[in-house]
Amino acid sequence: MEEVLKLPATLRALQYRNFQLFFAGQLISLCGTWMQNLAQAWLVYRLTGSLVLLGGIGFAGQIPLLLLSPVAGIVADRYSRQRVVIATQTASMLLAFVLAALTLTKTVQVWHIFVLSAALGVVFSFDIPARQSFIVEMVGKPDLMNAIALNSSMFNASRIVGPAIAGLLIAVVGEGWCFFANGASYIAVIAGLLMMRVEPFKPAPREGSPLKNIIEGFRFVVQNPPVHLLLALLGVVSLAGTPFTVLMPAFADRILHGGPKALGWLMGATGIGALAAALILASRRHLAGLGRWAAMAATSFSLWLIAFSFSHTFWLSTAILVPVGFSMMIQMGATNTLIQSMVPDRLRGRVMSIYAMTMMGMAPFGSLAVGFVAEHLGAPRAVAAGGGVCLAAAIVFWTRLPRIRENARRLIRAQDMGAQSLEAEPARE
Repeated sequence: MEEVLKLPATLRALQYRNFQLFFAGQLISLCGTWMQNLAQAWLVYRLTGSLVLLGGIGFAGQIPLLLLSPVAGIVADRYSRQRVVIATQTASMLLAFVLAALTLTKTVQVWHIFVLSAALGVVFSFDIPARQSFIVEMVGKPDLMNAIALNSSMFNASRIVGPAIAGLLIAVVGEGWCFFANGASYIAVIAGLLMMRVEPFKPAPREGSPLKNIIEGFRFVVQNPPVHLLLALLGVVSLAGTPFTVLMPAFADRILHGGPKALGWLMGATGIGALAAALILASRRHLAGLGRWAAMAATSFSLWLIAFSFSHTFWLSTAILVPVGFSMMIQMGATNTLIQSMVPDRLRGRVMSIYAMTMMGMAPFGSLAVGFVAEHLGAPRAVAAGGGVCLAAAIVFWTRLPRIRENARRLIRAQDMGAQSLEAEPARE
């Protein structure tokens, strides 16, 4: 791969032309995605006022990841990841334009949103493992950790900008134009992907049936404690903690007595914290200590989430969401980096599909549960209960962490990634 720039350590993955194109296109596209996420939640809340339906929309959009990610992992290992991502981004663009047309013509109904959310979930099922696996092709293994962190920083920078713009647009011209802007934003990322120059894709050897291939990916996860314990902690947080976001319209309206602008501020505050975390991860040059970072972040996330549930003041709630976003991003970024550092290339797509299942496949059940609990006990109690479950999982992970350190080092050395870093700072793991 050709390096064209000399950049500070925090930005070193941007030396690569392909990653520059990816970064620029995704930054624009993800702003549109966050605009749509917020506008869609507000639209459902405005049409129904139901917290259960807010959770239901989250379920519809995320359940396909749990069902289809294993198949998507095989696709990511067998076919050109660049072409798969181009296809998924194009499909996402078309779905956004359909939702925009329905909303702008005032014909949109709640069932339309459910169907389109489920369709987008199917697209994301194939997009996430392919896109995550494609990163290593853009930058190579030495700068993979930095590229993952920069990708996360881009994701969270857009989480700040997108909701802020969406909150203003909803208040002025309505949700439909947010959906249209999201559709148009995909043009940037598709153009960037088409402009990339990548080496011919070399798929993993096709040995055995698709079912056997899927089982091989799961076997790697199950047989390696560092991998499955990291994924288990992430799964619990995704199930019980992160669904708090589906209740943000209710917090903005019923608890904090604001509107769509307040909702934009709340989501933006989460993004500010997550962006700061991603930049800290990007500045790291070694893998040592990331396991402990994941444990500390899960603990911090749980405590701050419980604190948020008790706040009834808008600016205090906004301030608390900054460390909530920070902790959430540290855990997700550290987990992603460690797992990608431990997995063999031939299994990367399949293992990253399991990562996607864990990170987003658990969330639909959490969305349904948090919506149901919030409808009967109130949104604050639902969020506090989720924080308590996450805290218990973090405590269990802390007790297992000392026993998995050497296994983690062995796996990373086996992939010829980060061995020198680990040997340089063994005490920090």
